[in-house]
Amino acid sequence: MIELAIISGSGFYDFPDLEKGDNKVTQTRFGTASVRTGFIGGKRMAFLARHGKGHSLLPNMINYRANLMALKELGTQAIIATTVCGVLDPGLPLARLVVFDDLYFPDNRLPSGEACSIFNDTEESSKGHYIFSSPFSEELRQQIIAAADNPITDAVYAHACGPRFNSKPEIRLLQSFASFVSQTAGPEIVLAGELEMPFALVGFGVDYANGVKEEPTPVEVLSKNLRNSKGIFIELIKKVIKSYTVPRFTGFIYRFD
Repeated sequence: MIELAIISGSGFYDFPDLEKGDNKVTQTRFGTASVRTGFIGGKRMAFLARHGKGHSLLPNMINYRANLMALKELGTQAIIATTVCGVLDPGLPLARLVVFDDLYFPDNRLPSGEACSIFNDTEESSKGHYIFSSPFSEELRQQIIAAADNPITDAVYAHACGPRFNSKPEIRLLQSFASFVSQTAGPEIVLAGELEMPFALVGFGVDYANGVKEEPTPVEVLSKNLRNSKGIFIELIKKVIKSYTVPRFTGFIYRFD
């Protein structure tokens, strides 16, 4: 059983504090996924770098279904995912942790164009409709908030299909619905819910999205924030683990039996 899995994003490709680490290549019906398992603070953990070693996978190349199915088959009890993101609200600061409380992902599509769902077989007895009041585990969110240093907590995550970044009109549209944007977490949130694994998403704003500010964020600032994000995410995760308890799954899969 994996008590907690970490899915990491850009700039965060390894977890050096993972003790007795073991690299596993898990074969699922959706393909293979590489997961490192081990222990932190006596808790059995899993670590999955969504972009692969050295950012070898762009967002459109990630096999989200294989990744989430692999974590499920390893017995994962809950997931914390991290993402560096663009800030959509000009009133919010950069380089601040954010614990998201809702999702904007109306397309609900995988990079292939397929529906973002683990249910793709008509003969699958577990198939159904994922119903939730929030896509994020409130129990897990509160554990993260308690461990973080004054995080932003009233924030909607917008998923945008990559790998290109958004145009200014596209960003203006997203600003009507969300406060941060990135290109990877949407499918993970949905698939984790369908697999009934409690999920929380932690972000770190590295730049202002296209057109949010009159002057774009300097590349040097973006790069500095990206470099710093890994250490900040790791420190937060280690604090969460100290008092971590496995949360309950509070969503619901409506099945026609």
